[in-house]
Amino acid sequence: MARNPRPIDAGAAGAAGAAGTSGATGALVVRHAAVAYDPRNPVLEGIDGVVRPGETVALIGPNGAGKSTLLKAVLGLAPVLRGSITVLGRSPAAARREVAYVPQAETLDREFPVTAGQVVLMGRYPRVGWLRRPGRADHRAAADALEEIGLEDRAGRRFGALSGGQRQRVLLARAIAQEARLLLLDEPFNGIDAASEELLLAALRRRCEAGAAVVVSTHDLALAHLSCDEVCLLNRHQFGFGPTATTLTPELLRATYGGQALQLHGDSMILTQP
Repeated sequence: MARNPRPIDAGAAGAAGAAGTSGATGALVVRHAAVAYDPRNPVLEGIDGVVRPGETVALIGPNGAGKSTLLKAVLGLAPVLRGSITVLGRSPAAARREVAYVPQAETLDREFPVTAGQVVLMGRYPRVGWLRRPGRADHRAAADALEEIGLEDRAGRRFGALSGGQRQRVLLARAIAQEARLLLLDEPFNGIDAASEELLLAALRRRCEAGAAVVVSTHDLALAHLSCDEVCLLNRHQFGFGPTATTLTPELLRATYGGQALQLHGDSMILTQP
């Protein structure tokens, strides 16, 4: 997104970010956006920047900061009160077929009678439509996606019987099978094992190399620093948006977390209440 980390003043951040990217094109373009379910009480204000094809951007902020709400707005599921959100050159609702959403596995019903392979095949429905049966190419795409995340031998297993890390990998495989140009991931690394995390990260890197854009919400600052091109610091306002190395600073993190971020050993951080 916008290439310069913003000052603590979120209003000034939005204006400066727009000036820096006014001519930019991207998979996701957000301009001075305010998102609100109730017009009298915006959940998010002053969000501004661009996510380009091939980039990974981390959304970072405390619980209740509006990260999930921003993802819903990009999907066209949360109202934009002011400003604009453009997805692949279109409105969020019009671009939804080209956008894959990966929720937290723990938010889904583990008792629902569906196999891992069937979950991944659902990623093909935006392309084939809900009234048509998936064809041979669709089944092949689903099988390839499962193989990519290392769960081809679990295709026939009930989704809810898999481990948390395996379920999260299946949900990413569904997004891979969709062949989306923009991937949105909501806290995908919560509670998963190290092996699953590495497989998820490797799969996301391949999506970016193929030209997709990725937006991922996370509390893991180390992961964002190592794996993301840029970060967006949110807590109902935008406190920073820019390259990871220059935006994940102690000053901006303290502003974002309302004093809950403490500095340890130079630039290393610990969050007392993530």
